[in-house]
Amino acid sequence: MSITSDALEAKRNDAQAAVRALRMRKPALDDDCIDLILRGARNHYAWQDRPVPRELLQAIYETAAAGPTSMNSCPARFVFVTSSEGKDRLARSLKPANIDKMRTAPVTAIVAHDLEFWAHLPFLFPHDDRRPMFEGKTAHIEATAFRNGTLQGAYFMIAARAVGLDVGAMSGFSNEVVDEEFFAGTTLKSNFLINLGYADETALFQKLPRFPFDEACSFA
Repeated sequence: MSITSDALEAKRNDAQAAVRALRMRKPALDDDCIDLILRGARNHYAWQDRPVPRELLQAIYETAAAGPTSMNSCPARFVFVTSSEGKDRLARSLKPANIDKMRTAPVTAIVAHDLEFWAHLPFLFPHDDRRPMFEGKTAHIEATAFRNGTLQGAYFMIAARAVGLDVGAMSGFSNEVVDEEFFAGTTLKSNFLINLGYADETALFQKLPRFPFDEACSFA
């Protein structure tokens, strides 16, 4: 059922009022909050033997899903590998140095994207039918799915840190093997992995350098 113009205008007004109210309540995060999710956050390699409940994973997903994607395309899909059987299957794809990192983590999330995301646009973007922008356009579909799925994976990492988990993103694996093991016969393609849990900080070393502003940024 289509939304009337009056109803759409009311929804817009409500959305704008909600954003303004949030900015009044919380104009910015304090330094500790920013340190927790980015500045002081680390990519972890060792894990405590503490479980991560399903409810927390669901809360992280729902927070990450609120992040913006182009046309609200939401192509990311997440597979939470927690069982011994699942870890055995995932281990087949990993470089040897990464196997223990994955096996000792309570959860490893496979961040994937759905190449048929565009078929869901009538639900996700009800203002207009944007499916003709993608139908039959393989390169455009792949680029859009990969770009926005990667964004959603990054949102997921920040959301996990925000609720008290630690993360260890990994790319030292074979996407082809993961796709064969977990996504055969589907329209999903793997992107990267995220180990999740409560870190054992004794495995950390110093934080590595980043480029300063003047080397990485410019104006036009």
